[in-house]
Amino acid sequence: MKIISLHKNYSKLIEKASKGDRRAQHQLFEMFSPKMLGVCRQYLKNNDLAEEVMLSGFLKMFKNLNNFKNEGSFEGWIRRIMVNESISQLRKDKKLHFISETEIENTQEHSAYIETELEVNEIQKMIDSLPDGYKTIFVLYAIEGYKHSEIGEMLQISENTSKSQLFKARKMLQNRVKQQNNISYGSL
Repeated sequence: MKIISLHKNYSKLIEKASKGDRRAQHQLFEMFSPKMLGVCRQYLKNNDLAEEVMLSGFLKMFKNLNNFKNEGSFEGWIRRIMVNESISQLRKDKKLHFISETEIENTQEHSAYIETELEVNEIQKMIDSLPDGYKTIFVLYAIEGYKHSEIGEMLQISENTSKSQLFKARKMLQNRVKQQNNISYGSL
C-alpha cells in the first residue's frame, strides 16, 4: 500500500534552485505560477499587470531563495512575496487611498446571509469594482487571512482604519449582491 504525503517537501528542489539550477527554478515556477497569478490578480484588476507583478515576484523569490529557512510553508512564503509585490504596485500607481478615521464605533458586523447563485466571475467583478483601498483590505483580511494589525503594518495605516475600510467594503459588496439578486429574481 502506497501512502501519499499530504505535506509537500520541496527542500531538494529549493536547494537546487537556490544554487542557480535553471531546471529546478523552472519546476518551481511551473508548480506555483498559476496560484501566484491568482494571488496577484486578487489585488490588481488588469490581468497583464497582475502577470507582470507575478513575474517580478518570482524574480525576487529566486533572488532571495537562500533566505527561506525551510520553516513553515514554502507556498506561504512565496504568497507573502506576491502580496507585497502587488501592494507595492498599487502604491507605485498611487491607487491606495484610505479614509483616515481616528475612532470607529464598536459595532458588530452582521453579515446577512443572502441566498445567491453568483458565479465566481461575478463575485470577482464585484470585488474588482470596489475602490482599490477597500479591495486591498478586503482581500488581505477575508481571503488571505491577515489580522487588522498586520494589515495596518503592511499598508502603513492604523488598525482602526483597516477595520473601517473592511466594514465599508463589506457593506458595498452586500449592497451589490442584493442588487444582483434583485435583478436575477426580478427577471423570473
